[in-house]
Amino acid sequence: MFQPVGKPSPASVIIAPGGAFLGLEMDKEGWEVARWFANHGVTAFVLKYRTLPTPPDQKVFVAELDKMIAGKTAAFAPPADTPPEALADGIAALRHVRASAVTYGIDPQRVGFMGFSAGGFLTRSVVERGGVDRPDFAAPIYPNMAAMTVPADAPPMFVAIAADDFLLARQQGVPLLDSYRAAGKSIEFHLFSAGGHGFGAGPDDSPEEGWMELMYRWMRTQGLLQTEKK
Repeated sequence: MFQPVGKPSPASVIIAPGGAFLGLEMDKEGWEVARWFANHGVTAFVLKYRTLPTPPDQKVFVAELDKMIAGKTAAFAPPADTPPEALADGIAALRHVRASAVTYGIDPQRVGFMGFSAGGFLTRSVVERGGVDRPDFAAPIYPNMAAMTVPADAPPMFVAIAADDFLLARQQGVPLLDSYRAAGKSIEFHLFSAGGHGFGAGPDDSPEEGWMELMYRWMRTQGLLQTEKK
């Protein structure tokens, strides 16, 4: 948990780092982002969710990872979608934060979920399959951009990705955006001119610099930050 600095807002966000479900980029896509939100009055939680088994020896892991990146046969590979263990951990996190809302000083009806890369896959999954536990707002960042099943009570969604991201290149158009719009649900979409995959909080002097300010403004316009919800 990262406690808010200054006047706290009622909103909170659970952050799921990326890592292809083989590891977790806890710093760049977890703690750094959580500190930013906390410094803007939003209570943040970094989720350490379960990943797939990998070799315990770091040298072996790196060697196999290099094979995988090069397209060669390796001892492991990223899954096509969110593994059930990761989804269970995402749902458990939502339940925990809501159950502890009084302790954390947050609104249990303004709990968001965001994630990067694999964490973005997980964000989609908690929206699609979270049932009564699904988040109140969602922000998959450079996620799987394929079409998704949008539930009737889908929360507002914020999406950001770079035009040269390999995950976007897998699709014709932007099926994720089309799915949400076809369901009549609220979605804000930012396509940056460049940045590749894994830009995290957005490096200075890059096209994606300041994207978290855009998300924060979106949260405000959604009525998530005000003491009284819109």
